[in-house]
Amino acid sequence: MIDAEERGGRRPLAEPSNRRRLGSICACTLTLLLLLISRPAAQQPSSVQAARQSADSALRSGKFDQVESVASAFPEDEALIVLRARAAIASGDYARAESLLQPPTRATPTGDAALELGLLQHYLGRRVEARRTLQPLLLGGGRETGGREYARAARAARALGRFEDANSYYRDAVAQSPNDPVINTGWGELFLEKHNRQDASRSFQAAIKSDPAYGPAQLGMARAVADDNPPAAAKFVQRALEINPSDVGAHLVVAELAIDEDRRDAARQAIERAQRINPRSLEAWALAAAVAFVEGNDAGYKDAIAAALELNPVYGEVHRVVGSVTAGYYRFEEAAEHVRRAIAQDRENARAHADLGAHLMRTGDERNARRALELAFRADPYNVITYNLLGLLDTLDAFETFRDGDLVLKLHPDESGVMREYAPALARQALDALSKRWAFTPTGPLLIEIFPRHDDFAVRNVGLPGMIGALGACFGRVVTMDSPKARPPGDFNWGATLWHEMAHVITLQLSNQRIPRWLTEGISVFEEKRARPEWGREMEVVFARALDRGEVLKLETLNAGFQNPQTISLAYYEASLLVEHIVETHGEPALRALVVSFADGIDTKAAIKKVLGLDLDAVQKSFDTFLDERFRALRAALVAPDDLGPDMPLDRVQALALQHAGSYAVQMSLGQALRSVDPPAAIQAFERASALIPMATGPESAQAQIFEVAMKLGDKARAARALEDLTTQNHTDLESARTLVGLLDPATERDRLKAALRKVVAVDPFDSSAHTTLGRMAVADRRSADAVRDFRVALAAGPTDRAAAHADLAEGLVLTGARDEAKTQALAALEIAPTYERAQELLLKLVEGGQ
Repeated sequence: MIDAEERGGRRPLAEPSNRRRLGSICACTLTLLLLLISRPAAQQPSSVQAARQSADSALRSGKFDQVESVASAFPEDEALIVLRARAAIASGDYARAESLLQPPTRATPTGDAALELGLLQHYLGRRVEARRTLQPLLLGGGRETGGREYARAARAARALGRFEDANSYYRDAVAQSPNDPVINTGWGELFLEKHNRQDASRSFQAAIKSDPAYGPAQLGMARAVADDNPPAAAKFVQRALEINPSDVGAHLVVAELAIDEDRRDAARQAIERAQRINPRSLEAWALAAAVAFVEGNDAGYKDAIAAALELNPVYGEVHRVVGSVTAGYYRFEEAAEHVRRAIAQDRENARAHADLGAHLMRTGDERNARRALELAFRADPYNVITYNLLGLLDTLDAFETFRDGDLVLKLHPDESGVMREYAPALARQALDALSKRWAFTPTGPLLIEIFPRHDDFAVRNVGLPGMIGALGACFGRVVTMDSPKARPPGDFNWGATLWHEMAHVITLQLSNQRIPRWLTEGISVFEEKRARPEWGREMEVVFARALDRGEVLKLETLNAGFQNPQTISLAYYEASLLVEHIVETHGEPALRALVVSFADGIDTKAAIKKVLGLDLDAVQKSFDTFLDERFRALRAALVAPDDLGPDMPLDRVQALALQHAGSYAVQMSLGQALRSVDPPAAIQAFERASALIPMATGPESAQAQIFEVAMKLGDKARAARALEDLTTQNHTDLESARTLVGLLDPATERDRLKAALRKVVAVDPFDSSAHTTLGRMAVADRRSADAVRDFRVALAAGPTDRAAAHADLAEGLVLTGARDEAKTQALAALEIAPTYERAQELLLKLVEGGQ
């Protein structure tokens, strides 16, 4: 996918982690000195140098008028002309910038003025002129080549679409000038354009290390981390704006971060700030068009599009940006249409072809997605996302497909033998139950893809590996998720994840893909709890402690909580509690009406007012009351007296336990103190602690301690009950479930054993031994269908004794009357072990016609 294997003989643009930054003498400094020495005596070199430094400082801090006043003293100096032109460009006066740059470009077609002119022509869509201006800047034989020249050539090559040359030039530039923040930032921007965030971040960090006050490097870091860590991105962009309050790009990043949090008012304000600085910024018009479109402001959308295209008639990027923002709101069909307009406007826009492929994958149209991505790859083989998505589609080609009406399930061939026995049935159960509850039949087909490699799952969703905390994703008609094998056994419950994502199918489609994240995630977690109560118990103690610390999110910032890695888990659970509160207070019809209301394009405040008849402050007040009542007892149990400490004498702990009978921490401390001197009394103390906080799990929990003490006492029955409590409270506690299986007597505790085994296979369906035991129990009970299913799974999961597994399946098939297939399985067992008596006897009975 993104390893050493290449596609089409080329690798995505990347640099090894040990990029060499050689040399300590900056060649551009030597060039500058030579220029100064050649100046006429009438212009004092020190004065020119001071003017350049002053103008550059003013430009970096956004003081454009000061640039002009300083630089105009030396009207013939090319470096100062370039600075004046850049100031004009930054404020949108493109005509003045062009008039400034043309004379020095004619005089020196390979200088900095020529580069700025060519980039400006390219920006304005005058590509023929741009190519003519930029082509001479590419380095040929015999020219002086220092860091500055290499960097100039790199920027020209990037604009000309010669990305491999640009990368090579930047590598040489950094080798010549390893500490130049401008060069390192330029290289980082090239990497970032190709979605190579790791190398981009490395370049930006090198620039910041050299010059922490270089704003473009701070802005580059903001862009590099924005998807993975929005709060960190906000800090970097704030630093960029402190350095240069007139940085249009920084204001637009602020807008993008606000859009990601669905704070559209804040986004509009940031765009307006950018446009006050540069009223003719194409990027600002594109983002303004995007915000207007997602808000349903058709006039604003059309005006912004027209303004951009008036300035640059081939600026298809404006439509691509609208598509990208629209996709961020999960409106993928509309996003694809916008990107098609971008391609119609500018067929050279490889990124638009790549975006079209990504959007189509999220609609489930993988065939046309591949066509778009192939076109994008031919135009730009260095885009990492394009490269990765094509590799992912190659991987999916080998998946096996299973259909059940409108449900289409794709499974990896190594896993299909196991997962086909579980995933289709659970998906159908979830879809039927949710469709009935919500009185809504979603539009199909519904595509579900389950990946044994987490990075494949991540690439399927966003084009890049990562998404470490994510287990599943839903795009409306497409569900993707990790398989149980994608993570260590016991890390998560794949069934809960599938149910969660199927709930998203309902709410996304019911709201016409316009539901805010807090509500769709809250409903999905709420539906998990309704399907299986144990699926919703993982966050209760964590949330109660957050309440005590005052860290619970306010409703007006709940959506933003999903963008912060520090608060996302809390946001999921809190959103589910809010949904529960809405149902308890207003009823399920109101919850459905709330979801439907978003189809009209209104925001959260308007939807709540329309459906619930309340403003957000009133909902916040009632929700606070709900939380206080819901968690009052748990919060009280979590309170520990100030004088409770480690290694306290037993009599002191006993006294505290009498005074603080309702304190979980005190009862746990008493249990620990009693373990060595009075184990039965210790169990009693742990039982009191468990009664206070029954949902506590993990090795330090009360039930885990009871298990340990009971085992030391030889009381397997009590130990088993403790494990049953643990696995009831924590559905992913695979270790406890497996230990419980070993403690239960198959002869006298069959029902409890069956329940424990089901908990094992619910989390790890690839446990061949557990399925074998379940299958044999089913045979004994004459439950033929269950026996066959469990034996099939046991065989597909890779049992240690494959001959026995084939024989088991043969016996199960006999019960169902499938004698021919049973004979095939018996023969398969004998092929592995020709002297296997059980298989011989079974085959003989089948041949003779016996039972």
